[in-house]
Amino acid sequence: MDFNMLQAHRGFAYLILLATAVFVIALFATMFGYSGKISKLLRKSTLFTLIFFHTQVLIGLIMLFFFSPGFKAAKESGMLMKDAVLRKTYVEHPTAMIIAAILLTIVNKKFKTNDKLNMSWVIMSLVAVALMLWAFQWGRLFG
Repeated sequence: MDFNMLQAHRGFAYLILLATAVFVIALFATMFGYSGKISKLLRKSTLFTLIFFHTQVLIGLIMLFFFSPGFKAAKESGMLMKDAVLRKTYVEHPTAMIIAAILLTIVNKKFKTNDKLNMSWVIMSLVAVALMLWAFQWGRLFG
């Protein structure tokens, strides 16, 4: 079960990168467009990014709390916050991803209920993407 969840977690990571790229392109196209109206592409890309991201967060949290022997060993040994690699993997990565998922949920709601783009939503979107990119496990995915 652990191996299948790990493969699902990695597979969704590729989908998230693709969906996030489309989302950022659609966001910039809307932001620098003439009217500033929220397009269907932006709404759909936000929705699919949100769906993939929430699925990824759920799989990751299930793996972390129920199937991760490394997390349990680090927590029991007291090294969870002392070791930089363990802290990044088991604390900073999940926390940043949860915050990014919350921000994306708020942005999706704003984009669904309004017709014009607001700069604070753009900033919130870019913060969510920046958090996601910062906490992304690049070495594990492409290494």
